[in-house]
Amino acid sequence: MQFGVFSVGDVTMDPTTGRTPTEGERIKAMVAIALKAEEVGLDVFATGEHHNPPFVPSSPTTMLGYIAARTERLVLSTATTLITTNDPVKIAEDFAMLQHLADGRVDLMLGRGNTGPVYPWFGQDIRQGIPLAIENYALLHKLWREDVVDWEGRFRTPLQGFTSTPRPLDGVPPFVWHGSIRSPEIAEQAAYYGDGFFANNIFWPKEHFIRLITLYRQRYAHYGHGTPEQAIVGLGGQVFMRKNSQDAVREFRPYFDNAPVYGHGPSLEDFMAETPLTVGSPQQVIDRTLTFREYFGDYQRQLFLMDHAGLPLKTVLEQLDILGEEVVPVLRRELAKDRPAQVPDAPTHASLTAAATTATATAAETSPAV
Repeated sequence: MQFGVFSVGDVTMDPTTGRTPTEGERIKAMVAIALKAEEVGLDVFATGEHHNPPFVPSSPTTMLGYIAARTERLVLSTATTLITTNDPVKIAEDFAMLQHLADGRVDLMLGRGNTGPVYPWFGQDIRQGIPLAIENYALLHKLWREDVVDWEGRFRTPLQGFTSTPRPLDGVPPFVWHGSIRSPEIAEQAAYYGDGFFANNIFWPKEHFIRLITLYRQRYAHYGHGTPEQAIVGLGGQVFMRKNSQDAVREFRPYFDNAPVYGHGPSLEDFMAETPLTVGSPQQVIDRTLTFREYFGDYQRQLFLMDHAGLPLKTVLEQLDILGEEVVPVLRRELAKDRPAQVPDAPTHASLTAAATTATATAAETSPAV
């Protein structure tokens, strides 16, 4: 299991002080959160991609490259790379470059985002969102695996004899997660390629995500990648903790009530009852997170949303201390218990490179002599 944090990079007023951080402060705060994540023993930091206020992470690979230079072990990822509005050629080259700079500590999560106007900003039609996601990833997948590419599709100019540079580190592309809140087509796409599927698991009841993950697992097996239990699943989560649950609720309530996404809607108590949001003691977070395996099966990656809704950096860093010291060690231990041997670990560059080397050697042994 990998544990980590993901950030959407919102610039939001702190409702308890009335102060809004500058864009520069928020960017630097995201870097500080990534460094803290490594310090407290987490495995992954992931940033979203947005091109509109109140969000700042418009260039994830720039941020992740900077973080790579200041960390040694942390896996650097995205919480969404917009496969629909980014050029697949640019994605292929940007993330291969990041792979080399980070010595392989890179993967990415592809998605369509949740901001409709981003499509015309980048010359695309939102009504073509699913076809764009399917075609653009087909090209990205090809660019990383073929040294010379010929391509013709609906949504970009053709490629003839094209080579993206640099080539993936050790000839092994970054691992890809396909992220979705609502689209069975994306679960199908992840299954077709044998990639990972990441369920947001924040805003909607568990039954919705159970359906998506079950579909992904079934189709993963259908395409011959392994058993449903061997499919690669990641989950989101959302927590706020204090030693005493009453203190956690009291402190977090004004942030929840005024949050841009869910503020002025359901009460905090109703939202916690209907979604995986957990506000309480570390033990309550542990207990709630352990139920995820009951609903979704054994999985490979758990990311928590910690820095949003105007929470000050000092508070977020305190949350990470609690997460790293009191919560994740218990989750690692408990989720390892009774984990079937056939359930794979989370893919890493090292494991993918080893698998590729084994596959090449096996192919050489079984090929007929010339």
